[in-house]
Amino acid sequence: MSTETTSAEVELPDGVSLELVGHTLRAQGPLGVVERPFPSEALRLSGSSGHVKLELLLPAHRKRSRALLGTWRAHLINLGLGLSRGVEAKLKVVAAHFPMKVQVRGSELVIENFLGEKYPRTTELLAGTTAQVDGEFLTVSGFDVERVGQSAANIERVTRIRDYDPRVFQDGIYLIERAHPKEAS
Repeated sequence: MSTETTSAEVELPDGVSLELVGHTLRAQGPLGVVERPFPSEALRLSGSSGHVKLELLLPAHRKRSRALLGTWRAHLINLGLGLSRGVEAKLKVVAAHFPMKVQVRGSELVIENFLGEKYPRTTELLAGTTAQVDGEFLTVSGFDVERVGQSAANIERVTRIRDYDPRVFQDGIYLIERAHPKEAS
């Protein structure tokens, strides 16, 4: 006998509300608003005053159906925590050969003197994210875990080294803490 999960409940933090408009899920909280596509043919969303219930509209005995339900449950938990507490990711600046200068100019991260290059490398921070440089550490923060994670990945990617032996030239900016909700204070 199997116990098949056909629904999941998520408790949202205070001040966070969800609204389903067509195929778009709109989450609003104290820190901002996040909109994301929602598979309304596969799941039904209902809720009231801080509790949200996800119901599976696909056969529950399939692994992919249960995986979809678990994935969206995790998305809703991350949305709630991100909109109430915020999200952050930490990166480390490693400069073994040339002193690198990392700074934030508006919504752009500028990396000067990377491997002695004449022109600076730049990357745009996604909307809703900010970066702060503190010595050799870089903190990317925002209210959407996906945007913060993608901004951190873009920063890591802009310092990728080509045409050099990576065992010798280990310069770059590397992710040391993935995007996660900030601790409750």
